[in-house]
Amino acid sequence: MSGVAVSAVERVLDILELFQHRKTPLSLTELAELAEIPKSSCHAITTTLLRRGYLYSLGKPRGLYPTRRLYDVAREVHENDPYVARITPLLERLRDTSRETVILGKRQDDRVIYLQVVESENPIRYSARPGEFKPLHSSSIGKALLGSQKEADMRAAVTALELPRVTVNTRTDEDDLVADLLESRHRGYFLTRGENVADVWAVSAFLNINAETLAIAIAGPQHRMEKTLSECAQLLLAVTGHIARQWNRA
Repeated sequence: MSGVAVSAVERVLDILELFQHRKTPLSLTELAELAEIPKSSCHAITTTLLRRGYLYSLGKPRGLYPTRRLYDVAREVHENDPYVARITPLLERLRDTSRETVILGKRQDDRVIYLQVVESENPIRYSARPGEFKPLHSSSIGKALLGSQKEADMRAAVTALELPRVTVNTRTDEDDLVADLLESRHRGYFLTRGENVADVWAVSAFLNINAETLAIAIAGPQHRMEKTLSECAQLLLAVTGHIARQWNRA
């Protein structure tokens, strides 16, 4: 895909995300200024979105807002996701039994992308959204995905990564991270203790489905997770094992 095409797609997404953040109708001028897009380009994009039914006009001065069409398209696409739709009920059950936030993710390039997040019902909880990216070296899911590889591949992957310090607890030494991954793989699950978010602990495990490697994590505030870590790990392993067996039998 050409750089021009990539830029055009990014501009469309920037406009849509502006409506998400601002939560109010916006004029063409406001959209162009806030998204830092030339007004002529912004006009062309919004005209197309209006014609396709993704925006509607409210009149001046704040003249544009998304219709429900975007939501309906996104919902239908999401409901037919080959992994999320089938796994979500089990993630919800894991959330209910662990009482903490449960996340499904996979590797995308050198980051983790969250595919589904089922948040805890506790007022104080770990919060995230599907589509968020996290570092491989400091996130629990990232560690599980690194640790799912053969040892030589895992070592090569760690060597190729930058290991920035996200919190004071982040493992930034290559040998230290590799040792942690090897120990975790032997144990059967992976841990982060405030390595990506200072006061959040998480436990994760990977599973292989149709030649894809995914990982599931349970994450919550340190003051609860340090008391229930072993219980959460056992619940997690039971669910990942069940999903792998069910899927591979299908």
